[in-house]
Amino acid sequence: MARSRSMTLLVFVTFFVISLITNILNAIVPDIIGSFHVSLAAAGFLIFAFFIAYGVMSIPAGFLVERFTEKPVMAAAFLAGTAGSLSFALFPAYRVAIASLFVIGVGMTLLQVAINPLLRVAGGEEHYAFHSTLAQVVFGAASAISPRMYSYLVVNLKVPAGDQNALVRLLGKITPADLPWASMYWIFAACSAAMVPVILLSRFPRVEHTEEERPGSREMYRSLAKKRVVWLYFLAMVAYTGTEQGTANWISSFLHDYHGYDPHTTGAAAVSWFWSLLTIGCVIGLLLLKLFDSRKVLIGGAAGAIVCLTAGLFGPARVSLAALPAMGLFASVLWPMVMSLSLNSVAEYHGSFSGIMNTGILGAAVVPVIIGKIGDFAGLRAGMLFLYATLGMVLSVGFWAKPLISNATIGKPATERS
Repeated sequence: MARSRSMTLLVFVTFFVISLITNILNAIVPDIIGSFHVSLAAAGFLIFAFFIAYGVMSIPAGFLVERFTEKPVMAAAFLAGTAGSLSFALFPAYRVAIASLFVIGVGMTLLQVAINPLLRVAGGEEHYAFHSTLAQVVFGAASAISPRMYSYLVVNLKVPAGDQNALVRLLGKITPADLPWASMYWIFAACSAAMVPVILLSRFPRVEHTEEERPGSREMYRSLAKKRVVWLYFLAMVAYTGTEQGTANWISSFLHDYHGYDPHTTGAAAVSWFWSLLTIGCVIGLLLLKLFDSRKVLIGGAAGAIVCLTAGLFGPARVSLAALPAMGLFASVLWPMVMSLSLNSVAEYHGSFSGIMNTGILGAAVVPVIIGKIGDFAGLRAGMLFLYATLGMVLSVGFWAKPLISNATIGKPATERS
């Protein structure tokens, strides 16, 4: 099949929807605590329910795509997103949220696994690096838009009906008055449902998966599991994803609890800035890789994030408001550095190793709960001190990593370790 601009655009739209749905959780944590009258740990468990789906489904999703191809898997994924979003929109309760968020997480995992090979084929292998970077920009844009959309709806659902636009009036009729933030899930349900016929009516290219995209055999996983370096990189990925979500999920609550900022406006904006800076940092990271060894870039990024975390947790209100979102700028380079160093540190079975590394998103499920548990006993500031441990693990990679192939920089080609 010829290169397809329409299919490439569809992949970008899918990235946007995934991010829109995934990262709203960061902004609504204070509302979850207040509306459902739950502890910090219980609020963190909702995030756990969502991201545990990523952890347990990353490898099985690869087998499903191999067996059924991208089109039916993506359609099923959006149906799962619709069902999960709609169930919570109709029955906004804590227990329903646990199940619905897990179902949504399963759908988002299937989409993440399916669309990357599709982007490579639809956009052309020669343009894959560019399109992958652009996809991350789209993903980051949606992450920044989602909290601001939430802020807009929560604020405007409280004004008199005569001053509302048609969409807000409609959402006001179908959303409980005391849970205005739940209106976001009506929008997510509509977006997911609209994508199903788009997927089914689109003509998909035939995708021949590369070694890096195939899930691999049991023997491959067993072989990798015997390698100490594989476990170290897996733990580093758990630490990174835990750092990312552990920061984003608690920014708004921290600013509210310690500095009195409104989570519906200032808190949501801070979450938006975190994801915006994370996106900007990805572009800066590409430039830094052309100048410095990837291990040095990782060390600099982790060190910068630690400085911002310290300023955010212990600085005055205005410093905290700037420093916590700024962590996104430095954390942005950590994921690609850890992933590239890991794959460049083994000589074979890159597809299986990639699946293991993607399973490291378990950190995004576990770390927010740990922070919440500590926060319930000693305060949220004490809970967020746990991020020093996760950032320290990521920082250590820059010192012990010994990749077989080092990245090429200006004036220095890639070198292979014998």
